[in-house]
Amino acid sequence: MSDFEHEPPVVANVVKNEYEREPVPEHALKGPKSFWGMYAGEHAAGTEFMIGPLFLLAGVSLQNIFWGLLLGNILAVCSWRFLCAPIATRARMTLYFQLEKIAGKGLVKVYNLANGILFCFLAGAMITVSATAVGIPFNLEMPAFDAIYPNSLTFVAIVVGVGAVITVVASLGYEAVAKFANIAAPWMVLVFFGCGVVALKQLGVTSYAELESIWSESITFAQAGTEGAPMGFWSVVLFAWFCNAAMHVGMSDLSVFRYAKKPSAGWATLGGMFIGHYMAWIAAAFMLAAQIKLVQSATPVPGPMANNVAGLAGIICVIVAGWTTANPTIYRAGLAFQAIFPKSRRLTMTLTAGAIATFAAVFPAFAFKLLGFVGLYGTILAPMGAIIFADWSFSRRVGITQFYAERHGILYNPSVLLAWLIPVAVALYFIVGKGGTAWYFPLPAWIACGMLYLVFSRFLQKTTS
Repeated sequence: MSDFEHEPPVVANVVKNEYEREPVPEHALKGPKSFWGMYAGEHAAGTEFMIGPLFLLAGVSLQNIFWGLLLGNILAVCSWRFLCAPIATRARMTLYFQLEKIAGKGLVKVYNLANGILFCFLAGAMITVSATAVGIPFNLEMPAFDAIYPNSLTFVAIVVGVGAVITVVASLGYEAVAKFANIAAPWMVLVFFGCGVVALKQLGVTSYAELESIWSESITFAQAGTEGAPMGFWSVVLFAWFCNAAMHVGMSDLSVFRYAKKPSAGWATLGGMFIGHYMAWIAAAFMLAAQIKLVQSATPVPGPMANNVAGLAGIICVIVAGWTTANPTIYRAGLAFQAIFPKSRRLTMTLTAGAIATFAAVFPAFAFKLLGFVGLYGTILAPMGAIIFADWSFSRRVGITQFYAERHGILYNPSVLLAWLIPVAVALYFIVGKGGTAWYFPLPAWIACGMLYLVFSRFLQKTTS
């Protein structure tokens, strides 16, 4: 690493070198505090206000929520710790730069475009979440839960303002993103916990049996008395495991853990999963149940829902929670866009990503249809992580060239293209064409992609050698 021992230059006295096209040097590595704070802040965040209530709307039983989320989040943490973090701390490259060496500069641009745009849509959903809280003091009429388009110019103006502030913070780089998360995370965790406790008091339950009874009544009310097909135990497990599939098995968080000193930094995701994707999801679900009991409304718009339970503290929590998710997501999207235009400045690409995210945030459907969206985006992006994993772990064992595109100077590695497109196309056929459940497909698509890459590479590299 001695070749990279230099002080990072400062761009415009604000933006430091983010090592987008070189391994992170030793002096730039971060301690564990940065990762625990960032993951707790990112995952005890705006998405939790949307996802938790959607379990109630989907008719998930309390037992399946408690046990399904427990197993699914354990599997997600293990994916970060044992798949993503070891590669990140050895290669110390962004996902995009490492994939370029395997797939070729031409092909990786296609992937980076899809990656960046989907990240922007996710960040946009979180900007929408924050905007629903900012609008409360202005007595803003919120968009309907099934709305696609904005319902007022005031809503659009609030979204643009929130998006601009979030984008500026994301543009300052990883250090600023992590610092903001460290400041916000402890307070948000307490507010989420407090919201859950207050919601339980509003429900007036004194036993688990009473809670189950009220929960069932809430599901019946939310589904207007119809008997829908509820999410079962394994649906909850798979959703919890793969709602961040693009980041762990998809290797997007190579871009984050490349700053870690050891692979054990991957355990930092425990904070995000069990504070955010366990406690906060359940607390948010209880908030919707309390709203149903108190005001007879099953519309889970985050701002009003948090205001009903925690007042001003809830409003502020929704604003900050959306912010802490959108920040690192816009940062990741900016890196993806910069990989498409290597000579561009990261600042410019991050601002571009923020602008796209803000535009997407104007359309509330991205936030209100989050369960389906995260499954779809994981199905598209996560399989490419299997190629990185296979190339890093098995290239020598099966006799193929590691970083084939870089070493042979090709723009498109056909093995990567075929291995990615075939399983994704099959998955999208069942999701879009047959109405399949999106979060069932990231795992089989990931496994198929990695295996096909090794098979195609073994065959094609022999025929071209």
